[in-house]
Amino acid sequence: MNERAYLDVISGRRRGVIAGVMRVGLALLTPFYRMAVITRYWLFDTGLKTTHSVDVPVISIGNITTGGTGKTPVVAWVTQWLTSQGKQPGIVSRGYRSLDDAGNDELRVLEQLCPGVPHVQSHDRLMAARKAIASHDVDVIVLDDGFQHRRLHRDLDIVLVDATNPWGYGHLLPRGLLREPHSALCRADIIVLTRVDHVDEDSLKRVRQQASQLTVAPLAEVGFRPTGMLSLSGKTVSLEALMGENVFAFCGIGNPEGFRRTLSDAGIMVADDAMVTFADHHHYTEAEFVSLAEQAKSQRVTALVTTQKDLVKLDPSWETSLPVWALTIGAEIVAGREKWQSLLNDLLNKQRTSS
Repeated sequence: MNERAYLDVISGRRRGVIAGVMRVGLALLTPFYRMAVITRYWLFDTGLKTTHSVDVPVISIGNITTGGTGKTPVVAWVTQWLTSQGKQPGIVSRGYRSLDDAGNDELRVLEQLCPGVPHVQSHDRLMAARKAIASHDVDVIVLDDGFQHRRLHRDLDIVLVDATNPWGYGHLLPRGLLREPHSALCRADIIVLTRVDHVDEDSLKRVRQQASQLTVAPLAEVGFRPTGMLSLSGKTVSLEALMGENVFAFCGIGNPEGFRRTLSDAGIMVADDAMVTFADHHHYTEAEFVSLAEQAKSQRVTALVTTQKDLVKLDPSWETSLPVWALTIGAEIVAGREKWQSLLNDLLNKQRTSS
């Protein structure tokens, strides 16, 4: 079962007897996953598994669901803010689906968004953090997707909740998308609701209420604002260049519908049959790219548009008669900025006091 079919099943969008049987089967597997999560909790809570600290503060940015909650632009925002405060941050991540020494798509995008900031990827995040400190002289670690990685002590846990699908269809994996039970939010220092610009006020109010019932942590809210377009060659243009144009879109990210909505909000038109989605972190082949270009030509569009995370996995030598652009995105805090920055400042002040 591919990713789209799986999401259609667990979300309930796919109807019928077969889909119902599949949901029952996935629900029967969920208790085993829950037991594994609870056992892991117990091992850390009792000290049988050890949490290790490093010599600098660690800020984790994570979530409790699989799929895209918008971590990369938030990681970039936090890293840029730390740099503006005179800090020397380093980013640590797992490097999921890296194919070579150049790292995965998230590393390459963060290199563009945070030039000069070291980024160490490893399945062993503790080792990666120590390497960042020893090799790059960083004085604060930004841990990408670190909420479940309890082996590395965090000084600040920022947890993202996607307002368009906050609770992963209400079930733990594999029946839903929750990586942990809702109760895990009690470990968070702040909850950041993302994509708040993609839901109506009533839905947003409901998510706020649900979050406040699950944790006493403060809330902040973030929208993802399109900032421009980036070409394969590195050329940048303003959004106005494609406003009102019909384009062919493709992506391999955790929330493809969020991408479509962002394009629409930016005034860039995508027809229902002019968007192709792949699994999250998909690696493209030249044959796939040629096929996408041919489909785009048949739609009589003016350009192909993708995400920045997808663009970095395309080879500039691949030819097409249509221009290829990536929509660049920035995180915009629309509520809770003062509390969020207060937590960051408190952490930095504590570091200065102890040094």
